[in-house]
Amino acid sequence: MQLSRALIIIAALAAVLVAGAAGYLVLRPPLPLLRDATFESTLISPNADGQDDITYIRYRLSRPARVSIYLENEAGDRYAFRQDEPRIAGEYRVAFSGIVGGYTLPGEDIPGTLETRLIPNGDYRWTITAANDTEHAEATGTLTITDADTALPVISAFEISPSIFTPNQDGIGDRVNVNVYLEKAATLRVYLEDEQGQRYYLPERETGREPGEAGSHEFDYDGGVDQNLQPPPDGTYRVFAVAQDDVGQRTVRESRITLKDGGLPKVEIMPQTTGATVVFTTAPYDESYYTDQDTSGVRIPMPSEITSELTTLTMPLGDLLVFKVTVYNYGTTPVRTAGPFPGTVYQFDQLMTSMGAYRESGAWRVGINCETVLSDFPWRWALGSEEELTAVVDDVTGRTYYYLLPGQRAEVWGAVRMTRLIPALNPQECWAGLIHEDVAVTQPQVGRRPIQLIPLDGTLTIEDVAGQD
Repeated sequence: MQLSRALIIIAALAAVLVAGAAGYLVLRPPLPLLRDATFESTLISPNADGQDDITYIRYRLSRPARVSIYLENEAGDRYAFRQDEPRIAGEYRVAFSGIVGGYTLPGEDIPGTLETRLIPNGDYRWTITAANDTEHAEATGTLTITDADTALPVISAFEISPSIFTPNQDGIGDRVNVNVYLEKAATLRVYLEDEQGQRYYLPERETGREPGEAGSHEFDYDGGVDQNLQPPPDGTYRVFAVAQDDVGQRTVRESRITLKDGGLPKVEIMPQTTGATVVFTTAPYDESYYTDQDTSGVRIPMPSEITSELTTLTMPLGDLLVFKVTVYNYGTTPVRTAGPFPGTVYQFDQLMTSMGAYRESGAWRVGINCETVLSDFPWRWALGSEEELTAVVDDVTGRTYYYLLPGQRAEVWGAVRMTRLIPALNPQECWAGLIHEDVAVTQPQVGRRPIQLIPLDGTLTIEDVAGQD
């Protein structure tokens, strides 16, 4: 019985509390939607001197609302700082330096996009509004802007070359260059952006200008290939140059570039099926083999051997040292090569230039080196015959370039007439190398083999018998 009486008392007290709370809510009006809205300062001078550069905007929301903040001058020009942005209930404080969304003044022709800009010097009435589906509230005040650094960080020049970019170290279109001219000192960034928004930033060249200094700036990008990094995927990219000054004004220039045939070049000299990696053999010399830039000599046939011993190879002085290797493009991008083509016969003292061929930055060649030569790999050959390689004609220059395609293998062979005998280096060692010109010798010593030269009469010891029969 006592328990029932206690429960009745507790229920009665609860009812009184609920009724009291309901009455309080009915009698007490709800808080205003927008409260304590103010700009903490009535004057700012946004010029990045550290004095009065900013003010703080403060306000409270009693309930969720969409907030707008704008300033209007005496002429009725309106500048929006916030526009219908959703906010939850709570207290807010945000810095304001006079920066609003980009706009242009009458008669202005600013290249690119002006994303943010200072509002002009002058007196303004500021307005903060808050609204939801059933309520609207507004607060106003005044603000003066003086001594603002309103000069814009205009990017007056934005030049990209080439428009088609092939980062694969073949020496053709491997790098993209972006030239930018800044009219005002600003933080400057240049980057590529793909369809998913992934950015690839371009480093700035050292040209005498300090980073961000007003004037000309050059940016250069190799896709990361020179650092042995895989370049971005092939495709079309947006190219941006973004300049932002110390007060927050920002301009943007945009263009597009196409990246194709990108990739790390990967080539190697492969071992033969059995035996040594490089086939070395000999053959008698014939004048029909003689080749220079004015004479197209007969090319020596490819050796039929698929193996080579590693013991000393003995040959008569003045005969041909013949070699053969197999090259393999095991990468995902074509690799460029250049003549002389396989089968070409060199005289001992000839270089590529004697054949009308020259060093080509980015081209791959197979070279032969010996201990008695005066320069590294003086004798070089293309990574395959004209029939095996893929020919590409440049639309601009009309020049034909040759490529070994991904997954392709090719035979490379040729010969050198061994006419120099140095007793202290007899036998001498000779070997093959894989040369990426102006980049690296990726396989510098392949298939080293001792070569013993036998003088013409069996006893002659001379340094050079070039031209002797």
